[in-house]
Amino acid sequence: MLLHVTSAADWAAGAPGAYRPPSLAAEGFVHCSPDEETALAIAAAHYRDVPGPLLLLTLDEALLTAEVRREESGGRLFPHVYGPVDRAAVTRAREIRRDASGRVTGLAPWV
Repeated sequence: MLLHVTSAADWAAGAPGAYRPPSLAAEGFVHCSPDEETALAIAAAHYRDVPGPLLLLTLDEALLTAEVRREESGGRLFPHVYGPVDRAAVTRAREIRRDASGRVTGLAPWV
């Protein structure tokens, strides 16, 4: 299981079969997290000022056609997907709830 934080707008804007977040074009890979706690910390640190809803996508690594590499950053290993994310590999989408100041407050189902 891999977790990926994205804006709902970026998720909705993608092609039907594959999701290509901005980091794929800019850095050559899709940033993911190994667990929920890390993903929410990343959302709090890097997505605070992103407007609109944020999503936490759960990815089934076995359903991805792109290579996944676990690479060190800040003394920890993070999974990176080196190619588009197959939409069929997304097994769950949840909204990252935030208060008025952008602080992460929890998760809720995304409909």
